[in-house]
Amino acid sequence: MNRADFYAGLASSRKIASVKEEKLLEKALKADVGAIVLSVGNVGSIARYVQLYKAHGIPVLIHPERIGGMSQDKEGIAFLARCVKPDGIITTRNHLVKQAKKHGLITVQRFFLVDSDAVKSTLFSVQETEPDAVEIMPALLPEFITEFRKQIAVPIIAGGLISNREQVMKALCYGAIAVSMGNHHLWKERVAGEPYPLSVV
Repeated sequence: MNRADFYAGLASSRKIASVKEEKLLEKALKADVGAIVLSVGNVGSIARYVQLYKAHGIPVLIHPERIGGMSQDKEGIAFLARCVKPDGIITTRNHLVKQAKKHGLITVQRFFLVDSDAVKSTLFSVQETEPDAVEIMPALLPEFITEFRKQIAVPIIAGGLISNREQVMKALCYGAIAVSMGNHHLWKERVAGEPYPLSVV
């Protein structure tokens, strides 16, 4: 999958299902989402999970730090690209973004905005790694979405601590291209087509 198709899918559904438990794998398969983030499994099972979604035309991102037995280095990313074959990764680590880009994987870099220093380091990291998208956490700080959109040239995903539809809509209104959520009750909520600005760049 190329970046344009990835962006288009997110802009269409405005939702990403973050799967953190095996029991939710099937629920995510039936959800109307633009992508799946897999934060469950191990090196023995992850390829099977990826193929489950890809067989249904759903883009899949892997969170390497959450996959059991996976090394957090260039060999681990090479294994992902060659054997697991997801559409991309989501990670907090600069070096993993850089390695994934070498293998043609879509890259989403995740940042936790805990204080003003974290905001500064986020902007610095984005300039250094040039990911395809940025995920800002927690999503309950939507004003930072608008601020970051002024300073970075990639789409912003909001994630973390989302518990209701109103919070999803607020993040979208502030300019997120999509909202990533682990709450499976929200995966089927209709949010596309509502009056808010799109943020595809």
